[in-house]
Amino acid sequence: MNKTTQSNPGENIADELQWTADGLIPVIAQEHTSHEVLMFAWMNREALALTISGGKAVYWSRSRNRLWHKGEESGHVQLVRDIRSDCDGDVLLLQVEQNGLACHTGRRSCFFRQLEGNCWRSVEPVIKQPEDIYKK
Repeated sequence: MNKTTQSNPGENIADELQWTADGLIPVIAQEHTSHEVLMFAWMNREALALTISGGKAVYWSRSRNRLWHKGEESGHVQLVRDIRSDCDGDVLLLQVEQNGLACHTGRRSCFFRQLEGNCWRSVEPVIKQPEDIYKK
């Protein structure tokens, strides 16, 4: 392992990816055993390096304009089991062990709305009320 890789895990790996003009890459989080799609988020280079080095998902929050360690408020962390890139290197897939819920709405997955005709319908139950998860 060279000195650059040791000081910043993922730096050379990040160079092989296609980042947006804002320095971000889209990320899909998937449960590693069931393959259920849990959520979509963004990463910057620092989030990717922290995810690789720490083994827990770290994202870039566009709304907060800062790093977001998944579970920092809720305790619902994602342990990373595998990281994959698509064929173009412009999307990442994290296969994770989801501890707790993935969605801030209190559902297992963020993909709980299903299109039926011309309407969106909620097809997944709220497992825990958000106000019980995020006590501020």
